[in-house]
Amino acid sequence: MHESTALASSAPGSVVEAQVTYLAPGEGPVEVRVYPPTSGVATVRPASQPHVVPIHDARRIAHRLNLDEQGFELHASASLFVDHYDEDAVRARYYPEVESVMRRLTGALAVIVFDHNVRSAARAARGEMGVRLPVDQIHNDYTEQSGPKRKREILEAAGRADLADKHAAFINLWRPIVGPVWDNPLAVCDARSISAADLVSTDIRHFGEDDLRVPRHTGQIYSVRYNPEHRWFYASQMRPDEILLLKCYDSRTDGRARFTPHTGFRNPACPPQFVPRESIEARTLAVFEQRV
Repeated sequence: MHESTALASSAPGSVVEAQVTYLAPGEGPVEVRVYPPTSGVATVRPASQPHVVPIHDARRIAHRLNLDEQGFELHASASLFVDHYDEDAVRARYYPEVESVMRRLTGALAVIVFDHNVRSAARAARGEMGVRLPVDQIHNDYTEQSGPKRKREILEAAGRADLADKHAAFINLWRPIVGPVWDNPLAVCDARSISAADLVSTDIRHFGEDDLRVPRHTGQIYSVRYNPEHRWFYASQMRPDEILLLKCYDSRTDGRARFTPHTGFRNPACPPQFVPRESIEARTLAVFEQRV
């Protein structure tokens, strides 16, 4: 891994006013139903409610961002890896790079990369396998219930049950594949501005091709209800030699950031000519020396 010495030298951008998509008000259970592309059945999502919010350029405060306070960090981190659309290559060569960077930046005792997403609207429209569209609805990847469950599953699969009683956090490492990113950048919500009442447990039911009635797998995320106190940030014109770390769950309940909602958004400052966003997000479990 080759680390660059500084973040992008361009002047930080101004605040942008942009639309983000929240969960619509309402009561009762909330769920997402995901069907295989070959089924011809569209994904079913809960009702949403758009809001225009100010989104601040995180470059202005990059030097003081902290995973345990705001829930996200922006770093310079160049990589020589280029085969982002080769699943086997990503797992064989990019995962070890991510683990190394994560250990260095977080001080974790161990880091397990267990999954990744590659997103490109253009490639997804062409039907390329394994490529997804940018997500445009605010969410957090884990909940108070699904976080501990997923932690146990990952440690068992990795043969690291010895780490079960350790402090752990799910941290995503987000990197542009091409840049600078103008179209559909990632917006993150300052964890300190979130109230527990804003987070709504949402079951995600994944159906297989052989049965469209009984889900093959069910996970759980947080959808988010609008709160005018939310403070939103993005990193303007992110480059492939920069990364955004995003904490999606923390096993400790001592007041530190535990959940960091995020979403893609249409950037009103996007110029007429731009390179469409392509990005890779590695999902990691970081385990620390201290016990929970």
